[in-house]
Amino acid sequence: MELLSIEFLGRPLRLEGSMAGWQELYWDNQVVSQLVADAEREDSTSHSFNLQKGDEVLHCQLDVSLVWQPFQFRYSAKLNGNLVAEGERSSKDIEQQTPVIAPKQERRFSLIGLISLGMKALKSAKLIKVVLASASLAAYSWLFSFQFALALIACLVVHEYGHVKAMKYFGMKTKGIYLVPFLGGLALSDEKINTRWQDVVISIMGPMFGFLLSLILVGVYWLTGEMFFAGLAAFNAFLNLFNLLPILPLDGGHILKSISFSLNSITGLVLCTVTAIGGIALSYMLGLSLLGFLLIMGTLEILMEWRYRHSSHLLPLDRYGQCVAAAWYVALVTGLVAIIWYFAQSGDALLQLPLQILGT
Repeated sequence: MELLSIEFLGRPLRLEGSMAGWQELYWDNQVVSQLVADAEREDSTSHSFNLQKGDEVLHCQLDVSLVWQPFQFRYSAKLNGNLVAEGERSSKDIEQQTPVIAPKQERRFSLIGLISLGMKALKSAKLIKVVLASASLAAYSWLFSFQFALALIACLVVHEYGHVKAMKYFGMKTKGIYLVPFLGGLALSDEKINTRWQDVVISIMGPMFGFLLSLILVGVYWLTGEMFFAGLAAFNAFLNLFNLLPILPLDGGHILKSISFSLNSITGLVLCTVTAIGGIALSYMLGLSLLGFLLIMGTLEILMEWRYRHSSHLLPLDRYGQCVAAAWYVALVTGLVAIIWYFAQSGDALLQLPLQILGT
């Protein structure tokens, strides 16, 4: 992950590193110092390199003090033994930073490049959102009714808006919401996350907004007595509860991944693998072929996390963050189950369906 990016001698000086202990120092996008992975390395490290300025040799040094949990980073940059820059960074600074992207080589015109540019333009156009939304409405109308399909899409939009709101809270640029027939929706961002805490908040805010919507629907049901709102509240709660299953790539899986991989890589691999196996069993018992397809994507994500565990760019959760994330997750699951249980007590067969599915 990117630990530091400052200007040094008129060029960017950037330090990247991971909990495994490796560090790489770049000056003007060129590697000038490296430290190999060593989990036992002391908190304080030093990078030294020389630069040529005409006939003069400049002796440069970057001293670093780094503690991962809780995250504390201090640095001092020296030129020929003289201090030229110093400071410190917190986890908030890591959350708000925009990582430096190395410049790409200029490519000549080609037909493939033109097609790629056209596809990117299509993805960014509003037309594709309208097409996907229309396809979703048609698909859900075919499964249920037109009125319920509209209500379901509204629930999906509220859920995805929760993700978008969290992205904007962290200052991330968003591409908006895409509805995908039979798969729900996607909230996309132009930027990558920098910390595990961002992953937790962005993931949990979708079901959180869904939970708030179900509470509003419960209130409308109390005021009107219309069973439509009761059914919609229970169904929406069930959808968001399903999304909180600790299985990648569902939101609950991202929360589990962020907490477990913040403990250590082996714990993360074991827990995510166990829940993936549980997801396979669930998809088999309930005949959910789409869940099986998602599990393939989730398995690939687990493998990628393990493969790049020593060079992860994500700042891990500290102990406080792990506890808060776990408590928030349990409280939200409890609230959604409470709504489903409340309506199941009415005796209506339709309202009892979500609880019966949970019972299996």
